[in-house]
Amino acid sequence: MMRMTETFVWPTLRARDARALVDFLVAAFGFTAVAVHGEGDQIGHAELAWPLGGAIMLGSVRENIENDPWPQAPGTSGTYVVTDDPDALFERAVARGATVVSEPHDTDYGARECALRDPEGNLWSFGTYRGAA
Repeated sequence: MMRMTETFVWPTLRARDARALVDFLVAAFGFTAVAVHGEGDQIGHAELAWPLGGAIMLGSVRENIENDPWPQAPGTSGTYVVTDDPDALFERAVARGATVVSEPHDTDYGARECALRDPEGNLWSFGTYRGAA
């Protein structure tokens, strides 16, 4: 039986300014920084938890590493996140500098959603849809 506190899917991001992205994701979207490892401007590994469950990992882009085993470009992630109040999240995020992709709206499948980009260019969709399962 799965414990509800465990996370088995970890969306991952790379960032040009990972410390600033962590600060933004906490302040604008409401993630909680669980772990941030690194020195100076570089973050080797960070974990951010989502209040309703789940989490993401991120780190600084590593352009100077030959044969990087995780060569993800900054700004290329897209993630859907469940929230009970996409309207309030949207307002908070826009006030903190998120770029609007779509304002809160009702979908034809019964959800309320919005979409935003963080300062690195990653796409974030927030909504009430919890899946068909």
